[in-house]
Amino acid sequence: MNLIAVGTVAFDSIETPFARREKVIGGAATYITLSASHFVKSSGLISVVGDDFPQEFLDTMTSRGIDQEGLQIKKGEKSFFWSGKYHYDLNSRDTLVTDLNVLADFNPIVPESYTECDFLMLGNLAPAVQMRVIEQLPVRPKLVVLDTMNFWMNVALEDLMKVIAKIDVLTINDEEARQLANEYSLVKAARKILKMGPKYLIIKKGEHGALLFDAHNVFFAPALPLEEVVDPTGAGDTFAGGFIGYLAQSQNISFENMKRAVIIGSAMASFTCEKFGPDRLLELTRDEINERVEQFVQLTDFEIYVED
Repeated sequence: MNLIAVGTVAFDSIETPFARREKVIGGAATYITLSASHFVKSSGLISVVGDDFPQEFLDTMTSRGIDQEGLQIKKGEKSFFWSGKYHYDLNSRDTLVTDLNVLADFNPIVPESYTECDFLMLGNLAPAVQMRVIEQLPVRPKLVVLDTMNFWMNVALEDLMKVIAKIDVLTINDEEARQLANEYSLVKAARKILKMGPKYLIIKKGEHGALLFDAHNVFFAPALPLEEVVDPTGAGDTFAGGFIGYLAQSQNISFENMKRAVIIGSAMASFTCEKFGPDRLLELTRDEINERVEQFVQLTDFEIYVED
């Protein structure tokens, strides 16, 4: 299996200043794998759901090449559920309900067919769970990408630092980067974080784009100004799926190609914001993706002449 994604498959209830939707399909691994499916023909999913999760949606994932041998379905139990309310700017939100349900005692099991994957995407989960996946792989993947959040920095920092030391790419937002490094300057924060283990760091800045760092280089990708944002839930996970999906497709993990992957991830994330849940990802065409990527390119395409 070329690409494996680990994370939640869940239900969300989402309220924005403009609309509300109950029990929308969500979860980090859902967005990651659906986004990546536009670039790779097959991927593996490691997650857990209850028997309340709709088989119809699992069939839809299968039809997109998302293998579910690593998905545990717990009979008589409920799937992970999250409810949130967005503020008017849609950049900040309040968590109203978090019901761990099957996630409370999730012990990931990596199927034998997944153990020689080239690309591993560790979606936002408890660091101890992410580490258990890494420890089950007898051969280190070509690239390991980790997504996390400030919650784990607050309650499981020691475990998180152990995982960060094992991965290649860390993706976090600007607030989380500042907290992890205890630095306000993102450039200084990036230098500190890169010394913790990862070779690359992506700092997401929401509607203000994303930064890609390695030890010697910095790249900035803009965010596409959208006329209407319906629901930003899952945008970060969609970014991660587009990013690693493109790298898995191209089999090129150079910094130059990661710059392209950041643009691809940003383009995919912009689509997710256009509808509630993952609906937009399910209807996307290759032509739409190419057109959106070209829009990103045009955002920073200019010529400049400096006279003597």
